[in-house]
Amino acid sequence: MKSDGYIEGFLLAVPNANKEAYRRVAAEGAKLFMAHGATEVVECWGDDVPEGKLTSMPMAVQCRDGETVVFSWIGWPSREARDAGMRAVMDDPRFPQEMPFDGKRMIFGGFRVLVQA
Repeated sequence: MKSDGYIEGFLLAVPNANKEAYRRVAAEGAKLFMAHGATEVVECWGDDVPEGKLTSMPMAVQCRDGETVVFSWIGWPSREARDAGMRAVMDDPRFPQEMPFDGKRMIFGGFRVLVQA
């Protein structure tokens, strides 16, 4: 990705029992995002995500017993490309309507790339 790119980041809690279902939905979703202008899609299953005392990723998404924190991002050429691409993905009839996680606890946001090495 170019240093003038744009990142849409996501943090969520997924039930461990739904790991494979999440992987399938994420893989299909990645195809849609790429078809609508994304430059990369990365999905990461938590491996070393400590619980904090004041703040932490598990606390942020209200991670429960039997759930794992997932961190993911979608790279776009620009914010404009992200805005158009996300609208297109949400309107795409192939976009899954059922998710294997509680979307109310998902955190997301758009970020302009500041440093990339």
